Amino acid sequence: MNSRVFITDGHWRKSLAAVRALGTKGIQVTVGESTCLATALFSRYCNHAVVYPSPFSRPLAFLDFLHRELSRHSYQMILPMEDETLELISRHHSDFSRLTYLPIVSFQKLHLARCKDKILRLADTLGIPTPKTWFINELSELNSLKKGLPYPVVIKPKISSGAVGISYPKNPGELVDRYLRIHEHFPFPMIQEYIPSEGPGYGASFLMDERGAVKASFVHKRIREYPVSGGASTLRKSVKHNEIRELALTLLKSLDWFGVAMVEFKIDPRDGLPKLMEINPRFWGSLSLAVAAGVNFPYLLYRMSQGENFKPIEDYQTEKKCRWLLPGDILHFIDNPHRSRLLSEFFHFWDANTTYDILSTRDPLPALARCLTPLTFIYNQDMKLRLRKRRLLQSTQT
Repeated sequence: MNSRVFITDGHWRKSLAAVRALGTKGIQVTVGESTCLATALFSRYCNHAVVYPSPFSRPLAFLDFLHRELSRHSYQMILPMEDETLELISRHHSDFSRLTYLPIVSFQKLHLARCKDKILRLADTLGIPTPKTWFINELSELNSLKKGLPYPVVIKPKISSGAVGISYPKNPGELVDRYLRIHEHFPFPMIQEYIPSEGPGYGASFLMDERGAVKASFVHKRIREYPVSGGASTLRKSVKHNEIRELALTLLKSLDWFGVAMVEFKIDPRDGLPKLMEINPRFWGSLSLAVAAGVNFPYLLYRMSQGENFKPIEDYQTEKKCRWLLPGDILHFIDNPHRSRLLSEFFHFWDANTTYDILSTRDPLPALARCLTPLTFIYNQDMKLRLRKRRLLQSTQT
């Protein structure tokens, strides 16, 4: 029986979570990244590390490398972890699916799920609550719109991940200035009403088989995030929330989904309704919490690849917490104007009910690698390009 899996994008903590989730089950894992100094490559559960051409700057070379790797060696499954690799591989779905089990949807379905504007319009037809959104087709529309908006509002790209390209203008002048700057990189972004920060965020995660049946589901609640104004969660906990689960499932079923996805909601404190934020049509940053709580999505995918028919995994430990300390939660603490309120529990590192995305006494080297990864921005051209692009996009947000 083939027990080898190839995981891309070893720099990211979700990739580390997948490596650990499979490795602890005795599955051999090969991890790839465009630099040798990447977090998941240092895990004790990484059996083989490969450095491949950058999917950002050398996409064709990356595809050639991956095709050769999967042709020369027998892999049971490949898990593309980031948007760029996922998109590239999905564009060549038929080629790669002949070489190994490829648990992702077609490029057309993936692209639809990544388009926030199309997903919001679809959600409206399904009766799923969404924030009020203004879609701009011509820049001249800003002049007639800017004075009537309920500030602050949110400028949000139609396609992006994390907090990249998102801004929160507080008046008409800021709206026009920031919109035009974001428009240069993300054409015609959306404008949304701002959901007050008192409303907590939730993520509903699913694994669905080729027939669209649910094989696993999981819900988590965000507790802290970075940037503080809205970004990746730095502390979250496992919860049950049936309404959010059902809304998310309705949306994914309408997309005829296959594989994993996480649907994000935010509770609007003004009316108590969960409002749809977006779909992450891939593995999500807080994957380690689901695994720690008892829903091992990567291993369940592996079981699917073996043709195993197992009962849906719906039960898991609630109130389990998981923390992205390095550097996420530390940056949250530094940036939070109300950090004094966190003092009583922020430095409580040894809570038995809390696990960590990266820190692990059983697998310590990834934490060291994470501390050293800033060095890649010195010698690695691909990482330099990513950092330069991120800084440029962040400059459009203020």
